[in-house]
Amino acid sequence: MIRSRRETLGAHTLIRGDCTTVLRRMSSQTVDVVVTSPPYNLGIEYRTYQDQLPEDAYLDWMEDVCASVKRIMKDDGSFFLNIAGSSSQPWLPFELMSRLRKLFVLQNHITWIKSISVGEITYGHFKPLNSPRFVNRNHEHIFHLTKKGDVKVARLDAGVPFTDKSNISRRQHEMDRRCRGDTWFIPYETVRSRKEKFSHPGTFPIALPEACLRLHGAKPGGVLLDPFMGVGTSLIAAERKGLSGIGVEKDTRYVNIARKRLRAAIGTREEDWEDE
Repeated sequence: MIRSRRETLGAHTLIRGDCTTVLRRMSSQTVDVVVTSPPYNLGIEYRTYQDQLPEDAYLDWMEDVCASVKRIMKDDGSFFLNIAGSSSQPWLPFELMSRLRKLFVLQNHITWIKSISVGEITYGHFKPLNSPRFVNRNHEHIFHLTKKGDVKVARLDAGVPFTDKSNISRRQHEMDRRCRGDTWFIPYETVRSRKEKFSHPGTFPIALPEACLRLHGAKPGGVLLDPFMGVGTSLIAAERKGLSGIGVEKDTRYVNIARKRLRAAIGTREEDWEDE
């Protein structure tokens, strides 16, 4: 069993440990927004986690983690949960949401579109798929969970400019921004090797947690939690938006990568941790 270790880096706290244990020790109602992407239980090859539990065991584990998240969140907090199924396991995200109905209200269900075809033109990254049965899966889910379903969101802060500028005056809008709705096209930056994804199989682009923070209306000085920190992308988004981040990750190598990335973002230098 790996021992927990904690370090402060700028306004942020990195915790190397199992989130199930770490979250139970955190104080109640101290976090403004949670943005995280847990393992999907689809057999992805992580270094120190077996991503293929029996389905009920996985759902029990995630329900336990999310119960701790609810306790830690403020009453007006937002929980953005990024998860996906697969063509052969399409029900898993919805089975999890069914479990979480006893804890949260599903206030918004956002579809993260990673690639799309418009006419004959392709945008974004298509993950190769060789199957006689399934089409490519080009999206993942962002479930926006709140305690009571009454959290006011900053729709225009997370919005996009009007394409037809005549709409601004014709519809009496105060600014050149409109709600982007519940489909977010946020492609990955082009990478040519696993190393460019920091040797982590499940990263998301920084623009994704940034969009979640904008939608929540997160203010400088607020607190973000990512219980499955990975290589620290959510904490970099927190740094850019002026929030304090708390990241929990059990894999020492990923923690070290997160530290390097966060150091670069805030301009500090530290020595890496070692496995224990």
